Amino acid sequence: MRNKYIENFEAAQVASKTIPEFRAGDTLRLAVTIKEGDKSRVQSYEGVCIAKRGQGTGQTVTVRKIGANGVGIERIFPLYTDSISEIKVLRRGRVRRAKLFYLRDLAGKKARIKELRK
Repeated sequence: MRNKYIENFEAAQVASKTIPEFRAGDTLRLAVTIKEGDKSRVQSYEGVCIAKRGQGTGQTVTVRKIGANGVGIERIFPLYTDSISEIKVLRRGRVRRAKLFYLRDLAGKKARIKELRK
């Protein structure tokens, strides 16, 4: 049982931000605001969504990309934070699971995800 005031506040937060429909396996590009001292800039983070969890304003998404020297980098982003200014879905992936943690063990061509055909 949740407090009705908290639920109303969260509903207002969710309504103020538009987030595209995506799921695990989709390739995303997130525009993240980074603050360095008194300056701020927008940096894009592009990778495969391997997990989506939570509900309401506590919803998070785990995005995995391959960095330098083939090292996998994962970041967990809260969806309703002010530091994310834009989320763009680049590709729709065809997967049969809700969580793609098995991608951590794969490398190279084996880690590819087929594109969803419409």
